Amino acid sequence: MANAIKYNTIGEKIGEVQLPASVFEAECKNPKALLYEVVNMYLGNQRQGTRATKSRGLVSGSTKKLGKQKGSGGARMGSRRSPIRVGGGHAFRIDPKCWYKNIPAQKKRLALKLALTDRATEGRILVIENLNYDKPSTKSAKALIDNLVKEKGRILIVTKGNDKAVVRSFSNLEFVETGRANGLHAYGILKNSFIVMTEEALQQVEEVFGK
Repeated sequence: MANAIKYNTIGEKIGEVQLPASVFEAECKNPKALLYEVVNMYLGNQRQGTRATKSRGLVSGSTKKLGKQKGSGGARMGSRRSPIRVGGGHAFRIDPKCWYKNIPAQKKRLALKLALTDRATEGRILVIENLNYDKPSTKSAKALIDNLVKEKGRILIVTKGNDKAVVRSFSNLEFVETGRANGLHAYGILKNSFIVMTEEALQQVEEVFGK
């Protein structure tokens, strides 16, 4: 069973915590392929798909032929909406597109477990007693991060709920982001090198994703 180092509220090591096997010891036949598929669909779902261009039928302007067909010695010009003219429409216009793909629930959950298992195997899951901030304090948050993590890398702070004081304390720190335990996803885990969880968050992760 995987273990994680446990820290107190100021970042001092006080022991170890056993990570639940139902979440942090996941296996599958081809984990890389599954993670690639789920992350690819997740990123596709973040796309707005609002990019669009106008065809010659949509741009404003007269459809009158700019010059006579013969006798000018030049090219046979059509209307100013022609794709070959400045300000004309696009020959192959781009319409808005929906990039959404439904991610199967079982795949999504297994991908999250695989990502957490990878971080746990590398010893990059850190457990902290709690994060209690009466008011936002970036100074305290930075001091805690400096004590917890000595290497360079992105850090994800996982809490049980959406504590505004905690979120605002860490929001000004570069390469640090916060998230709720019941809203974790594989991409969020893989994007961050270190995962810092409160004890309450760890329990909620087991309750929500350990089934």
